[in-house]
Amino acid sequence: MLQEIKITVEQQIWDVCPNFKGAAVYAEFCNTPYCAELWAEIKHSADYCRQNLTTETIKQIPSIEATRSVYRQLGKDPSRYRPSGEALVRRVLQGKDLYQINTVVDLINLASMEFGYSIGGFDYDKIQGSALALGVGLSGEPYEGIGRGMLNIEHLPVYRDAAGGIGTPTSDNERTALSLSTTHLLALVNGYDGNALSVMACAQRIAELLSQYTECHSCNILSY
Repeated sequence: MLQEIKITVEQQIWDVCPNFKGAAVYAEFCNTPYCAELWAEIKHSADYCRQNLTTETIKQIPSIEATRSVYRQLGKDPSRYRPSGEALVRRVLQGKDLYQINTVVDLINLASMEFGYSIGGFDYDKIQGSALALGVGLSGEPYEGIGRGMLNIEHLPVYRDAAGGIGTPTSDNERTALSLSTTHLLALVNGYDGNALSVMACAQRIAELLSQYTECHSCNILSY
């Protein structure tokens, strides 16, 4: 069982989101490049989104609406720096497939699309130190978003380890990115809507997908 990382939420986040709820998924698993059965689920979920949602109604989904509200309160435009939970749904509504990265990233994206939460997915072994703090990005703070290059994270919620930022709702950092060599996962579900039951259900969905589509040796879920 992986050692629990201490996760704290800084006052700047509490000020704009006093009901924040988070869930952490710790897992030991074997990753794969592609899983056809998982992608059948992803395509089914994408079809459901296309049949039941529009680019306007997704803004009313509580998990997405709350994340957008936090962005605005912190001074960030959620339409320019889209939270990933919203961006994934918007992508399928445009008739596009989700990006195919590797099995663990793909299943996290599925859970994010289903629940609307922005989920941080990190290689546990690349996190520096034994603690993470959820705070707010600073002006000029260096941050390399996955596939995005250097990202302006000023006014974005950001998880920091001992070496700096590793995750925002818009993009995680290349430094702790999940790869085919990753064997230890830390996934963080960000519930800016304050719905503890829904946040935990999303975390349990990640655990279920890990069990179904990877060789998962252990999985533990903790709330924070």
